[in-house]
Amino acid sequence: MSSEHYARVKRLFIEAVDLPDDQRAEFLDRECGSDRKIADEVRDLLDFHDAETSNGHAGSPTALADLESIDTYKVLQKIGEGGMGEVYEAEQTTPVHRRVALKVIKWGMDTKEVLARFESERQALALMNHPNIAKVFDAGMTGTGRPYFAMEYVKGVAVTEYCDTHRLNTDDRLKIFIQVCRGVQHAHQRGVIHRDMKPTNVLVAIEDDRAVPKIIDFGIAKATSQRLTERTVFTELGQWIGTPEYMSPEQAEMTGLDIDTRTDVYSLGVILYELLVGAQPFDSTTLRSAGFDEMRRRIREDEPLRPSTRVSRSAADSEIAARRRRTSATNLARELKGDLDWIVMRALDKDRTRRYASPLDLADDVRRHLRNEPVEASPPSTVYRIRKFIRRNRVGVAAASAVTLVLLAGIVGTSIGLVRAQREAETAQQVVRLVRSMLWVMGPGAPSGSTMPIRDFLEYGAARIDQDLRDTPLVEAELKSVIGEVYLSLGDLQRAEPLLE
Repeated sequence: MSSEHYARVKRLFIEAVDLPDDQRAEFLDRECGSDRKIADEVRDLLDFHDAETSNGHAGSPTALADLESIDTYKVLQKIGEGGMGEVYEAEQTTPVHRRVALKVIKWGMDTKEVLARFESERQALALMNHPNIAKVFDAGMTGTGRPYFAMEYVKGVAVTEYCDTHRLNTDDRLKIFIQVCRGVQHAHQRGVIHRDMKPTNVLVAIEDDRAVPKIIDFGIAKATSQRLTERTVFTELGQWIGTPEYMSPEQAEMTGLDIDTRTDVYSLGVILYELLVGAQPFDSTTLRSAGFDEMRRRIREDEPLRPSTRVSRSAADSEIAARRRRTSATNLARELKGDLDWIVMRALDKDRTRRYASPLDLADDVRRHLRNEPVEASPPSTVYRIRKFIRRNRVGVAAASAVTLVLLAGIVGTSIGLVRAQREAETAQQVVRLVRSMLWVMGPGAPSGSTMPIRDFLEYGAARIDQDLRDTPLVEAELKSVIGEVYLSLGDLQRAEPLLE
């Protein structure tokens, strides 16, 4: 099995395993198409997973009993599940008494790669010490050897849900967003890229009557300057890493190479877009139903609407979003137009060299907007937009260019005709003078006192054309063509060629 084949089977299994049984067949038909081999392999994995689950794994009483073997923690309830781990609310009894979130690797996921990623997340979180990142308290193994770690229990909801539920206005949402940027900046300073920033990984809790966002789930984090674990952690070529709606264009390339901190800046831009507009830049249903390759192409190439434009065009949805921000759709579009449009679109730029260099730079520009100071972001130049448009639409632009050239040729021809008409009198006078001088040298009154041979006459005429018609290139070309044809009829190809050219 090739790495590409393996990566596709794995991706489809991970996406299908969380779907209800009655939706799995439709999902595989849509994603696999005529490739029945892929579909059959994914079905086999799903059947095996379901059989393992029914035998007491993945959250069954047996799994809970395994967790209860950890002496210092009392498991209360399951609160979440990710691609490789399950999260439980638990009570730590010693050495201190506190509520924690206990993250444990899933049954059946104990491959070398998953174990390495899990350990990587544990080490990544241990490096952090920031009020906007969930803290890690402890780590170890269950009685059956499943790795776990205990982290700060964040009793909160996704940042977008919190803002909508509390009907926060635009400025209050921006203040929360700045805190999120600070947390991501702290991670980057510790050499860790999150690579899966999205609202469900930013939970908002209330501390001292104040909303505090907490970043969680560094499960697919990439260390940029430190080795997080002794195990080998690598991104397999062609492996799908991240969440499509929040994924940067360079992540969608799926090369696994050259992902830097600006990939988190892009994801933060998507979160900011959603906080302001109430919708993602690319509709989730439309994006995911497009097929894998088309979904990747859209992420890499399609430009989203500016926030203010999105609000203006989506009347019904925008009214709902505006009410959640204590305003009207018209006022919301007016608030977003200008600074916030530019800030968001800079964070979402497909070209990462044009994005903010860091989350802190993004937060600083948001802060400037809140203070009514000039922001660093600005709309892209016309030349840049044209270049991006041509790159996205090479075939269409080529066809349109061909049609345009034909039209331009017609316009140029018409214009030349008009110019000729306007200068006809002057040109006619020049031609008459030239022909008169040429004929005069052929007559008996010529300075030489004798008529000129035809070839010398033609050579003399070509020289006079260069001298007298230099300012009227169209007439010059026409007369040179005539003389060249005469040379051609005389069999003098050497003199005819430069004139005809």
